[in-house]
Parts: sequence; structure tokens; C-alpha cells
Amino acid sequence: MDVAIDWTPKARAVLAAASELFYAHGIHAVGVEAIAERAGVTKKTLYDRFGSKERLVVEYLTARDRRWRELLAERLEAAGPSAAEQLDALLAASREWSHAEGFNGCAMVNAHAEVDDPAHPAHQVIVEQKRWMLQLFRSVVERSGAPQPQHLAQALFLLHEGALVSHGIGVFDEVFERTREAALSLLEAAAPTDRGPRDVL
Repeated sequence: MDVAIDWTPKARAVLAAASELFYAHGIHAVGVEAIAERAGVTKKTLYDRFGSKERLVVEYLTARDRRWRELLAERLEAAGPSAAEQLDALLAASREWSHAEGFNGCAMVNAHAEVDDPAHPAHQVIVEQKRWMLQLFRSVVERSGAPQPQHLAQALFLLHEGALVSHGIGVFDEVFERTREAALSLLEAAAPTDRGPRDVL
């Protein structure tokens, strides 16, 4: 896993094909033969570039997470500095991403359902991505001055995770709109007031 990948056009084609197939059909359901065929390369080329299917799964999840973080950074930078504005931008970015690239729900959650062995190299990618999101919620909450920011961040994180799963399943329409309303209400209720903070958690 430490050997750097030579990102030739063929390697990028393999990753693009794998990313499309893994997300649409699942990691276990997609073999290297199907990926090589979709990418227009031989299996030998695939293994020459990535070494194993496991490495390809890691690169798929890493690349997807990188694109998500880039989108999120742009939306947060453009938003106002208050906790409510940052939280609103975060959830709006999630809605945008999910409608554009998340028809099957969260790729990390889906991958974890298939890769739950901590020894699998993709496991750390999945866990670290979720820990990063929790810390992002924590940094947003801290802008509000709310007491027990970790508790509120955990509640907001859980709301967000539920939205991702519900959107992927198609439980009901306007999942992210309802999540936004609930999240902003939690943030407002927990923020300090002249009468002192209210612990709603």
C-alpha cells in the first residue's frame, strides 16, 4: 500500500471505471474483469497499476472523499462566519452532493457494510472520513459558544448520517430540508442566551 501509483491515463481510466461500478453495484459484486473491461484495459494493466483490488477500493474511497472535501471547503468558505451559516452551508453542500453523486447513499457507509474487517486497508479510510466529519461538526458548533460542544456535534453528526442513509434508501422526499430544520433548531436551542444556556441534549 505504500508504493506510489503511477497515474497514467490508463490508471485514471481504471479508477474511474472502478469508482462507477463499486458505487453502483457494490464492492464484492464487481470483479477486476468487469473493471478492466469498462476501462478498456487488460487485467494485467490493472494489477500493474494498483497491485490488488483492495488497493483499488482504497483509491476509490479516497478519491471520492477528496472530491467531497473540496466541494465542502468551497461552500463553507463562501458562507458567513456564524455557526448557523456554516451549518447551513454544510448541510446544503451535502444535499447538493447527494443529489449529484449520491443516488445510492453514502459511499463510506455502503463500503463499511462490505468491508467491516479492521485489517482491510479500506477500513481506516472509512473510519477516518467519519471522524473527520464529526470534528467538522464540532468546529462549527464551537462558533456558537454552546456548552458541551462535543455532545451537540455528535447529535448533528447523527442527524446528518441519518439523512445520507434515508436519501439513499428513498424513505421520503426532502430529507435534507427536514434535516436542516432539525439541525438549526438544535443549534439555536443550545446556544447561550442572556438567561444562560439551555441543555437540550
